[in-house]
Amino acid sequence: MSNLSLFEEKFSIKFNSTDLLKQALTHRSYLNENPSSVLGHNERLEFLGDAVLELVVTENLYQKFPEKPEGELTSFRAALVNSKMLADVAVEIDINDFLLLSRGEAKDMGRARQYILANAFEALIGAIYLDQGYDTVKNFINNVLITRWLGDVLQNKLYKDPKSLFQEEAQERVGITPTYNVLREWGPDHDKHFVVGVFLGRELVAEGEGPSKQAGQEEAARLGLKAKGWG
Repeated sequence: MSNLSLFEEKFSIKFNSTDLLKQALTHRSYLNENPSSVLGHNERLEFLGDAVLELVVTENLYQKFPEKPEGELTSFRAALVNSKMLADVAVEIDINDFLLLSRGEAKDMGRARQYILANAFEALIGAIYLDQGYDTVKNFINNVLITRWLGDVLQNKLYKDPKSLFQEEAQERVGITPTYNVLREWGPDHDKHFVVGVFLGRELVAEGEGPSKQAGQEEAARLGLKAKGWG
């Protein structure tokens, strides 16, 4: 783990309790290999940070879009606080360089790491809130998430779920309603994996993988939009 003071300098936040910052960046798996660690893992901070994040984003959108109804604001917020977006933000602000993980988790750069990064970002928000207060954490969220990503969300219609967007584009452009078929599935009930294909007529446009059929469909639609250059 790199020197935490570098992390503080990066965001001009000087923690009163560096233990809070360290705990925010400590994954449960690290404690399994380091039972002598006096700090806990970051899940309680993640729980708090999730609520703080939702409040800050909600307040910002409420003030920024006085003409928008609740449904649209909810969609905007969901696009800003989903795990993929938060993982992308975490990567951009170099949380990866500071995470405390088990050796096994440190090697895994797949979907599991995405959730770990998203959760660590929420835990970091919880830590900043406890240590520095609401105004500081609000500025942090505005800088690294809302100001940085809201324009992208609106311009690329990321507030629409991929399936809805792919269907709209397919019907408008080629007059076909997409269909989805499970191509492969494996794993025990508690750890299922599905590969789902999205089709336009007989054309297989893209394949998506996920832990449920719904997740596989959404990933297939997202990749289908990319494959077609739509949206």
